[in-house]
Amino acid sequence: MNNKIILVEDDEDTIFILEKLLQKHNFEVKVARNGEEALKIIDEGFFPQVVLADWTMPVMDGLQLCKVIKTEDKYKSLYFIMLTARSSVKDRVKGLEAGADDFLLKPIDNSELLARIRSGIRIFELQTELAKVEHSKALVEMACTMGHKFNNPLSSLTISLDSLKSELPPEVKAKVKEDFETIDDSIKRIRYLVDQLTKLDDPKIINYLNGQGMLEL
Repeated sequence: MNNKIILVEDDEDTIFILEKLLQKHNFEVKVARNGEEALKIIDEGFFPQVVLADWTMPVMDGLQLCKVIKTEDKYKSLYFIMLTARSSVKDRVKGLEAGADDFLLKPIDNSELLARIRSGIRIFELQTELAKVEHSKALVEMACTMGHKFNNPLSSLTISLDSLKSELPPEVKAKVKEDFETIDDSIKRIRYLVDQLTKLDDPKIINYLNGQGMLEL
């Protein structure tokens, strides 16, 4: 699967040159002519590793787009490269404060652009892997906590059931024998699940009903 890039640029000549360059190097490219279009493309399902955006554009410029991407959880992992003719330190600081990950000064050197993009993709992938590790760690901690919290009421249920069995007259106990067996079997299955939760060290999410995820035990 090709790496994905959104090119945010309003100059048609620049769009033509950069789009052809990126496609030639096997990047899947979507073009937006302002920041609002870029956000719409992402929200419609095209999630890129890199956003390559010009600073100066109508409607929503590159700086505004960068601020939105870096402040909203659903976007902030994207690697943002700002294209600009502004070379002053003041402008660079302004861009960095908005959250830009990298800058390229116009006119752009093609080799440098491709190198910066590949670097951005590697950083994006590392961040994604780190997020997965943190997510797995959180799942393990949650599972262990749930397992331990289930243990106490389950033990109380077992003790109460044993007490009930001992107090019932033999003739009554005989009538509800199958019910007691069903309850005992259910308790055993719950204990097994609780044990699996407390020992979970490699959590996996599987598809369940209507595409919902479920922890595999």
